[in-house]
Amino acid sequence: MIGAELVATVDADRREIPGGWVAITDGLVSSLGGPAETPPTATRTLRADGCLITPGLVNTHHHIYQNLTRSFAPALGGTLFTWLTTLYPLWSRLDEEAVHTSAYVGLTELALGGCTTSTDHLYVHPRGGGDLISAEIAAARTLGMRFHPTRGSMSLSVKDGGLPPDSVVQDADEILADSARLVAQHHDPSHGAMVRIALAPCSPFSVSPELMRATAELAESLDVRLHTHLAEDPEEDDYCLAVFGRRPIDQFAEVGWGGDRAWVAHCICPNDEEVEQLGRWGTGVAHCPSSNMILGGGLAPVAELRSAGAPVGLGCDGSSSADSASLWLEARTAMLLGRLRHGAAAMSARDALEIATRGGAGCLGRTGEIGELSVGSVGDLVVWPLDGVAYAGALSDPIDAWLRCGPTAARHTIVAGRLVVENGVPVHPDLDEMLVRHRRIAGGIQAAFDDAGIDPTVPINTGGGSVGAAKSL
Repeated sequence: MIGAELVATVDADRREIPGGWVAITDGLVSSLGGPAETPPTATRTLRADGCLITPGLVNTHHHIYQNLTRSFAPALGGTLFTWLTTLYPLWSRLDEEAVHTSAYVGLTELALGGCTTSTDHLYVHPRGGGDLISAEIAAARTLGMRFHPTRGSMSLSVKDGGLPPDSVVQDADEILADSARLVAQHHDPSHGAMVRIALAPCSPFSVSPELMRATAELAESLDVRLHTHLAEDPEEDDYCLAVFGRRPIDQFAEVGWGGDRAWVAHCICPNDEEVEQLGRWGTGVAHCPSSNMILGGGLAPVAELRSAGAPVGLGCDGSSSADSASLWLEARTAMLLGRLRHGAAAMSARDALEIATRGGAGCLGRTGEIGELSVGSVGDLVVWPLDGVAYAGALSDPIDAWLRCGPTAARHTIVAGRLVVENGVPVHPDLDEMLVRHRRIAGGIQAAFDDAGIDPTVPINTGGGSVGAAKSL
């Protein structure tokens, strides 16, 4: 990749290279430099004239399946808890075809917005739904996206004092056994890995303390990461105080999660002491600005968390709460909210870029490997156009222009040295067919809803069935 207006490496030294180039060999960055240095001979060269090159953006929190109920009108306008209870019965219809299709569409959407590595928190596992995690991994492998699915879980239904219905919860032994199976089948701990698994009980109001403890112990024994929602809403504070006699972050520590193996989603409501504690632990935080605003949860203390030493990355969150899965949009929104909270000097475009890249790598335990451009890091990068009407006159600083102007999408998105998006278009040919399939499945799920409620034990026939490719992975 040669001829860039600027290469923003976001490496340990935060180097910025005007007129820079990046070489990728066998999926890793092999060299990079400026106009005074001659690029190596390459089998293929792409030009980035007038463009900004950044590391691939890292999505640290998502529920991709929720694009099947994107902007679902009956669930809009309520609190977090009412939003969830409205949608749980619809999500109880998930099966392998639904998850594979939603993952294909969702990961393509992310790639268009400059994302090269994405997590997914899939915590709804309906009885008889099949191997949902393997189904979405199959989609990621088809597309060539770097993927960190998390084996989510819920074990407390309404009858147990939790929030979800019986149809989407599992018992602890089943959850732990499947978690171990998925790690053995899919997790790759090697440098440059395309798939890694984390374990992710959903929340304090849907999982028992016993399962939280057992999951932390399993993650330690398997050497994988932990993820959950934490301190995302005042209702969660009320629930934890009533049920456990302590605030959510105290409960997080009580069940053995306080440490740098974990990263958490949202974290809107910690007090000052809790922010400092998260920093001492090194617990990562997935900042989800659009979702936090749409659900009215509040303003996360991003600057305070970063100052305390907690890695902070960006998350799109699910497409039923943050309905546009664009990390460029999340980075811009994070910058604007940071300025709204603490003043115009509090959050720069470079700060937001760092959160979207290097911060995400910290959350996923991959600092120095993803989220930066340096020799030996993965060959994941994005070429951003800085031309046209939206950028007319934005000549003084390419990084400021990238985030303050726009809206914009990637010209090229490259993962492990391979194009996933080229000239603004996904390279994989099946997208139109998958969108037709997605509309059919989403329509079937949403048609089941009525004001009187729906019976979550009656499956919807999506017309497809299981994903054969996923079964073999």
